[in-house]
Amino acid sequence: MSDTRRRVKVYTLNEDRQWDDRGTGHVSSAYVERLKGISLLVRAESDGSLLLESKISPNTAYQKQQDTLIVWSEAENYDLALSFQEKAGCDEIWEKICQVQGKDPALEITQDPIDESEEERFDEMPETSHLAELPPCELARLEEIADLVTSVLSSPIRREKLALALMSEGYIKKLLQLFRACEDLDNREGLHHLYEIVRGVLFLNKAALFEVMFSDDCIMDVVGCLEYDPALVQPKRHREFLTKTAKFKEVIPITDSELRQKIHQTYRVQYIQDIILPTPSVFEENFLSTLTSFIFFNKVEIVSMLQEDEKFLTEVFAQLTDEATEDSKRRELVNFFKEFCAFSQTLQPQNRDAFFKTLANLGILPALEIGMDDLQVRAAATDIFSYLVEFSPSLVREFVMQEPQQADDDVLLINVVIKQMICDSDPELGGAVQLMGLLRTLIDPENMLAPTNKTEKTEFLSFFYKYCMHVLTAPLLANTAEEPNERDNFQTAQLLSLILELLTFCVEHHTYHIKNYIMNKDLLRRVLVLMNSKHTFLALCALRFMRRIIGLKDEYYNRYIIKGNLFEPVINALLDNGTRYNLLNSAIIELFEFIKVEDIKSLIAHIVDNFYKALESIEYVQTFKGLKGRYEQEKDRQTQRLSRMRLNASRYRRDARSLEDEEEMWFNEDEDEEDEGTVEKGRSDEDFPENYGKYMEDKKVKESDDKENLPKRTPTGSFKFTFSHSAGAANGSSGANSKPATSTSTTGPNGSTTKAATLPATPVVKVRSFACTTGLVGLVDYPDDEEEEEDEEEEDEDEQSARKRPRLGS
Repeated sequence: MSDTRRRVKVYTLNEDRQWDDRGTGHVSSAYVERLKGISLLVRAESDGSLLLESKISPNTAYQKQQDTLIVWSEAENYDLALSFQEKAGCDEIWEKICQVQGKDPALEITQDPIDESEEERFDEMPETSHLAELPPCELARLEEIADLVTSVLSSPIRREKLALALMSEGYIKKLLQLFRACEDLDNREGLHHLYEIVRGVLFLNKAALFEVMFSDDCIMDVVGCLEYDPALVQPKRHREFLTKTAKFKEVIPITDSELRQKIHQTYRVQYIQDIILPTPSVFEENFLSTLTSFIFFNKVEIVSMLQEDEKFLTEVFAQLTDEATEDSKRRELVNFFKEFCAFSQTLQPQNRDAFFKTLANLGILPALEIGMDDLQVRAAATDIFSYLVEFSPSLVREFVMQEPQQADDDVLLINVVIKQMICDSDPELGGAVQLMGLLRTLIDPENMLAPTNKTEKTEFLSFFYKYCMHVLTAPLLANTAEEPNERDNFQTAQLLSLILELLTFCVEHHTYHIKNYIMNKDLLRRVLVLMNSKHTFLALCALRFMRRIIGLKDEYYNRYIIKGNLFEPVINALLDNGTRYNLLNSAIIELFEFIKVEDIKSLIAHIVDNFYKALESIEYVQTFKGLKGRYEQEKDRQTQRLSRMRLNASRYRRDARSLEDEEEMWFNEDEDEEDEGTVEKGRSDEDFPENYGKYMEDKKVKESDDKENLPKRTPTGSFKFTFSHSAGAANGSSGANSKPATSTSTTGPNGSTTKAATLPATPVVKVRSFACTTGLVGLVDYPDDEEEEEDEEEEDEDEQSARKRPRLGS
């Protein structure tokens, strides 16, 4: 338990009706001998002194406010309040108060509000008049007693007084003695009055009365009274059912008599609430809230007592895991655990955690795998699996990955669950929907632990796609074969929609694994077959799957869609839908609108090239005209790029004066030289003489010593530049003159002659080199051309791919 959860401030209401802060501490609940009852204790966090000691009185009205505040009146004009730091702590103490008072924790006030005028009259009465006067418990007075009980139900204060009177005089047991007498005499009128009396006493909603009425000595007589409903011609036979028909099955003999008695009592009280008592009207709903709480806390006690009995649970697991156990016995054991887990939902979160950890340590998951051939065992085991997944997905994942990897994947627990989902016989697939939610929880990376090695996500997903995904997608692949099969059956269509929903979730969260699976199985093509389904909801599920894929804007997926021409079934569905303005129409339009807005160039080109003629008549939205506009803009950009590339190629033939200016601009940029074959780092400014003109004169003298290699054609058909300079040129010494292998002589605008190497029209790799007036003229880097150079690199790739595919619009 964390310290902050039980941290509270204690307030008292002063005479001016203002709240005074009495200190901060930590609250607990414990039995106090001096006060003779469960009490609330608050100890100061500073020195441990006792700030509050308040007995939880059965008749005190406690009120929960704003999720973190509990308020009540301790005595006349003395109001108290506990303000909690955390909601969890407030809920915990509130449930303890409700348990003591026998109330439903869902209520925000534990006692019915008393009308102010009635409260004043109640306070004015002498102490002895606080108890209602009950007629003598005699056969002749039963009608009078019944009228009294039914008349007080509309008044909270009169109900309170009657309840105190019934408890103080042992009246309940006297009434049940009269019941036995009336039944022996077959006194139907008296039995009808007793029905009204007992039903009215139940509606008094008092836990203390329930303790008496539901005890072993009285409960069957209470059931007997409730059999004689005056509205029925013949009485019901509830006692016969409880004693003869309903059999208590002890899967393992329960030696604890208190536990056995609590189980019997809970079953019978649940039967009274669900079967015997009529459904309460709107005005009677709160009359049985304490009865609900009585059952709730009984279940808590049963689970706690079973959990603490290690010998009992150990014996149950021993029989469950024994392969020699008979099928009928195994069904009883699994059903016992199913009910056991259902009861555990009544526990507090921390107690529920301890409960499931106990089951996990005892081996509940391996035990579920045995006897799965039996349909009843499989159904019960699946329900238990649901409870375990909701409790701890990581616990289930860890177990699943440790299962023996056998040749038959069908024996894996997770595959059994998938098959249970696929084979759900419910026409509405209620069970399949629940199991699909569990599977999504298991494969959701958001709830996967991230330990130091971060292996849970990668290991489990690899396991799932290797051993389980083919089981999940089997119905989808079977119903999207060449022949329609049974996919237009409504129940099959519902199942396929559930599978598609799970696969769509995978696309969003499992980028790597699901991508490989889709490509290997050509899954999107099979899914889009469902666009032809007569069930629109199934076609929408298929479209949603594709929309999620396109939403990733992954070129790997885009190339797959283009290569497979996978827009065709979508566009056919749009055209077949005609002029109907429905959800399918809107969803398809939204898909294309997304492609347009996000400017996914490859998909836009594919759609316009192949389908625009079929779509241009759709004018009620501007989506398709917009796609054509994007397409035309891109074509214009490509034309402009080609023009810039031709212009850049002509820059190799420029006069020396222009080259000098551009080279100086390039030298001021401290960038590296790049070459596909060799990379030479650009030298900093300090490596060159301050007088650039002198440097150029020296450079002309040394130029003849440099060795220049012409561009060589690479295997791909492009050119690669390689420059090598002599050591003498590098250090400034003169060497023998050497000329390029091939060069061209070009006359510049000013009449000067410049020698330049022959260059390809569109070089794949741009190379920066030192330009000179007599040697090879290299590319010159202009600051204003940085964006153009990036465009050229993209254009190079575009041109190469354009040669491989048909021209757009052809």
